[in-house]
Amino acid sequence: MQNRRNFLKNSGALALGSLAIPSFANNLFAPEAFPRPGLQLFTLFRAMSDDAKGSLEKVAAIGYKEIESAFSMKDGYYGYTPKEFKKIVEDLGMTWRAHHVGGAPFRPRPAQAGAAGTPPAGVPPQGAAGGGGQPPRPMPANMPKRLNLLENYQQIVDEAAEGGLTYLVCASTPVGTLDEIKKSIEVFVKTGEACKKAGISFAYHNHATEFDKVEGKTPYELILSQTSPDLVTMEMDMAWVVKAGYDPVELFKQQPGRFPLWHTKDINQDLKTPTEIGNGVVDFKKIFANAKIAGLKYYFVEQDMAPNPFESIATSFTNLKKITS
Repeated sequence: MQNRRNFLKNSGALALGSLAIPSFANNLFAPEAFPRPGLQLFTLFRAMSDDAKGSLEKVAAIGYKEIESAFSMKDGYYGYTPKEFKKIVEDLGMTWRAHHVGGAPFRPRPAQAGAAGTPPAGVPPQGAAGGGGQPPRPMPANMPKRLNLLENYQQIVDEAAEGGLTYLVCASTPVGTLDEIKKSIEVFVKTGEACKKAGISFAYHNHATEFDKVEGKTPYELILSQTSPDLVTMEMDMAWVVKAGYDPVELFKQQPGRFPLWHTKDINQDLKTPTEIGNGVVDFKKIFANAKIAGLKYYFVEQDMAPNPFESIATSFTNLKKITS
């Protein structure tokens, strides 16, 4: 593990990519080298809530092939059943690969000014905590009830199986105390067992807060050490790992094969604001060079708070080609 200073490097701001991706976009990523590029749809929270099908058409036109869904302002999966949403995605030449759900409800906590990764007003944070692992902002009044693994794990697993998902991912869960960590681990094991029976893999997605010490231990360390890789794998969010002062590759080496999913998220030099891939301080060249050690199966671009999300995901797509070529 290394201090966050090891991650800082000078990087010039690259011009925003155009949505008019060249026709050879599908050949930007050599399939024999890395999985096909994927997108976490939380990046398009407002657009997906307003027009899921139209938004997915734009995503497909850019060249993304793997989709990871999240919650929206509509019931179900952007207003669709699992089978309906799967068909829309597949008709556009993409695969619905994973879905994000909350682990357990968060107790209300005082808002922290300037919390890193917290979405702007009106956009609920991913999972239950903010992007940087901070307490959530109040949900909009018209937000539909969201299922969570603590209370609804079997229903969630059944719907994931109905949609033909490969992975079910816990987006976030309370880990501020040892009791919260213990309860979350119990939920993960129970969900992992249900997923295994359904032919699905279960993974946990980190923020930065999982690396904060709780009575001398980090929640991340406890989750890894007290669960079986057969039931609980990890979706590493690169930006938040770097923000917390850790080296993703060193974590790969400590638990080889435990990180089949990645959020290829970049972060500015101030370690506060997510940015387009290649425009921040995350060393993706080094990370992708160690993909086999991680056990990489799929990776998903995600950018919280992107001011122009479709331009941002197009830029990240283009820059990923430069990084992985």
